[in-house]
Amino acid sequence: MTATSTATVFGTKEVRRARYAIASVFTVHGAVTGSFATRVPWIQDHAGVSAGQLGLALAFPAIGASVAMPLAGAVSHRFGARTALRGLLSLWTLALVLPALAPNLLTLCAALFVYGASSGMSDVAMNALGVEVENRLDKSIMSGLHGMWSVGALLGSAAGTVAAHAGTDARLHHVTAAVLLTLLGLTACQWVFDLRSRPDEEPPPRFALPPKSALIIGAVGFCAVFAEGASLDWSAVYLRDTLDSSAGLAAVATTAFALTMAVARIAGDRVVDRFGAVRTVRAGGVLATAGGVLVVTAPHVALAMCGFGLMGLGIAVVVPLAFAAAGRSGPKPAQAIAGVATITYTSGLIAPSAIGSLAEATSLVVSFGLVSVLAFGLVLGAGVLRAGDRKPASRGAAVPDTAAGSPGA
Repeated sequence: MTATSTATVFGTKEVRRARYAIASVFTVHGAVTGSFATRVPWIQDHAGVSAGQLGLALAFPAIGASVAMPLAGAVSHRFGARTALRGLLSLWTLALVLPALAPNLLTLCAALFVYGASSGMSDVAMNALGVEVENRLDKSIMSGLHGMWSVGALLGSAAGTVAAHAGTDARLHHVTAAVLLTLLGLTACQWVFDLRSRPDEEPPPRFALPPKSALIIGAVGFCAVFAEGASLDWSAVYLRDTLDSSAGLAAVATTAFALTMAVARIAGDRVVDRFGAVRTVRAGGVLATAGGVLVVTAPHVALAMCGFGLMGLGIAVVVPLAFAAAGRSGPKPAQAIAGVATITYTSGLIAPSAIGSLAEATSLVVSFGLVSVLAFGLVLGAGVLRAGDRKPASRGAAVPDTAAGSPGA
């Protein structure tokens, strides 16, 4: 859908209802990820794969997402935003079942490819609809929506931890979770915007290179997601191996980092509304850079944990604002959002292995020096998110030209 799409007028009540609905969709999406992550050891044992083979298999979700995300716009163009989100979100929640059913490496890779593809397409659809709601409210909500995703991930992880502790078969756990989350997702989707293309509008291509604007915005998202992936996957190892922390205390650092990001995202919209996307990301870049420097120079565990906390605080709102900026960057917002999502998924894919490879060649201190440099890239590149600073618009007004598209974008 493009600027020629049918303009739709929504009342204040409908917009608020759509906001709560899309927040629920983000929570459901995150809960699938959390449910899966906690049962990876069970899945590894069931499939009979080594640690190296598991690492290979875990690359397939990102590969599947990168391949499938450009399709989201075409699906929304054909079926409309609400129906497309219903279908894509249901594919994602039901795909949770597949990895636990895989009996070997080949089937596990195939299952994770489908799992990632459904994740990526529903991710694009829900972010584009989130931008639509934000446009009509005329205030920032994207950071809070991503915060709800983090809340969902934490809830899914908590339920998965209980199931794992109880020795529950992951197949039973994931079937139960998939049915419940599918029902919750379908219920939430009833109240999202139902935007449709004009009958005479040309459908978007199934596969297309992201526009230049998306590449530039995606570069900023790349820096943030690289720092996030490095911190989530390597903070505990860093504290244990570099600063001789206990395993328990090292694990706390990872949890604290995730919680810091979740809280910062939920609270971030007020900061964005007051200071704008550019200044918020620039200040966040300063915090994240300071945190990275503190990590690599800290002589004690407590200071390093503070450094990881600062990084989480600094990068928390960057990806939500990158999606918002992409959704307003041109006449094909869904394509731009898909492009930014592909770049950020790629960053999340390569960050853990890049940190590990550099650490093996040098040290983890050098690896997190690289993270600090990329964090400073947020300070330098924040200006490209200027499209994320909304212009005044009347509440419940017709869709702006840049926001009338699929899937609600």
